[in-house]
Amino acid sequence: MLAQASFAQQIRMETPQNLVSLQAQGSLEVQQDMLSISMNTTRDGADAATVQTQLKTALDAALAEARKVAQPGQLDVRTGAFQLYPRHGRDGKINGWQGSTELILEGKDFSRISTLAGKINTLTLGNVSFSLSREARARVEAEVTAQAIERFKSKAQEISKGFGFAGFALREVSVNANDQGYVSRPRMMAMEAKTMSADAAVPVEAGRSTVVVTVAGSVQMK
Repeated sequence: MLAQASFAQQIRMETPQNLVSLQAQGSLEVQQDMLSISMNTTRDGADAATVQTQLKTALDAALAEARKVAQPGQLDVRTGAFQLYPRHGRDGKINGWQGSTELILEGKDFSRISTLAGKINTLTLGNVSFSLSREARARVEAEVTAQAIERFKSKAQEISKGFGFAGFALREVSVNANDQGYVSRPRMMAMEAKTMSADAAVPVEAGRSTVVVTVAGSVQMK
């Protein structure tokens, strides 16, 4: 009996007492500084070689135009999906070929990117999206993380005092960051598109992202 009592007392001594779990958040809304525009085209023909050649010609012309104004970080150009697949008739036999190709323009220079998109006439506008650059996200996350940590510490101190303790010791903690962004649609409406000249810049307007950092963990009140 004495051995069992001693063992139970030892377990109680080793088990951390007066633990409390909590979390705190920091957040900051910032302007999105990266623009990505995808441009694409489709072709349809009787044989695969013809369709492939047509797609390649359209893409090569777009690339030639894009390379004139490309600038690392400000306007980067890359090819996207290049697909070619058979078209089947009701009898299940191949009766033609279809294909598509894509070019992606992205970077921080919105004016340069939207102007280029308006000049490319062998591809059509596919999708417009905005985001935070890696540099902007890292800078904002550092600021918001510091904010969340201070809020966590302040909350832990308040809770400890509320329970009659002088302070606390950190037991474990996790830090998670994400950005809850939304994007604006390109400001191009059907009537606008009809009146725009062939080489007019694509009207775009960036949205904002809210970077959120959550600090969660447990502290031991002392």
